Amino acid sequence: MVGNISRRTTFGSAGVAILMVGLLAGCTATTAGGETDGAPADASASTLEQLQDKGTITVGFAGEAPYSFQDGDQLTGAIVALHKEIFGNLGIETVEGVNTEFGALIPGLQAGRFDVVSAGMSILPERCEQAQFSEPEFNYTTAFMVTDGNPLGLSDMASIKDSGARMATLTGSVEAGYAEKLDIEASNVATPQDGMDAVVNGRADVLALTGISLNWMKNNNPDVPVEVTPSFVAVIDGVDQVGAGGTVFLTGDDELVAAYNTELKKITSDEAAYVAIMGEFGFTAGEMPDPDMSTADLCETA
Repeated sequence: MVGNISRRTTFGSAGVAILMVGLLAGCTATTAGGETDGAPADASASTLEQLQDKGTITVGFAGEAPYSFQDGDQLTGAIVALHKEIFGNLGIETVEGVNTEFGALIPGLQAGRFDVVSAGMSILPERCEQAQFSEPEFNYTTAFMVTDGNPLGLSDMASIKDSGARMATLTGSVEAGYAEKLDIEASNVATPQDGMDAVVNGRADVLALTGISLNWMKNNNPDVPVEVTPSFVAVIDGVDQVGAGGTVFLTGDDELVAAYNTELKKITSDEAAYVAIMGEFGFTAGEMPDPDMSTADLCETA
């Protein structure tokens, strides 16, 4: 990993697109020692201080609704809404977005193309070695998108392996990792829309993704002859793969992460606040992160 808009949702392409949210234009991502609005940034200032001075943060996203996606010329989604609230409270009023493929988000962050990753990214040990995550923002489960009637009777990862179904997964997604660990052959797609097209056109039997993403796609494409299976928790080597996602920061941006987590806790510990911010995008109290599940735990190597 539901919808509240009836029009067909168009997902981001594999190419790079810049879009603006707010009144500022022509800004670039802030990097330590870089420039802010054409003026040299204070090299001694932390990333948080630089962003507060600039008043703008640039987020990388992968066009996966309902997390972070482009609707017309607007950057929107549940995680974007969360970011507007939190960064606004930190004195950073404007959120801009850079659209890129999911698998290129962490490399793009490391290269300074954006300040944080806003994509509902799963907190995984191998990713924690490359970047720094916020505390969990939501829990999720996996589901399948299949053609109407679910002709192969797919229900979980084991059913895919047993049936020999052709599976599509989003490049760099946790579901792609499940397939690899379970020795299931899967083809990678750049966007969720590409995955749905593969199922509709018969190039794949199933698209595996978070249930909330697939339900959003189905709800916003009601005439497409697909259905979404009930969500499930994947099992690998007898271990339930309970998933949680968070915002991704550059390693070393400790002050920014700490400030973000302080504001995040105010929301994730308050059901009414959580639903008020993210409910528009299909998130409910059921997606609120388990208070006993920390990023430190999720980052531990199995």
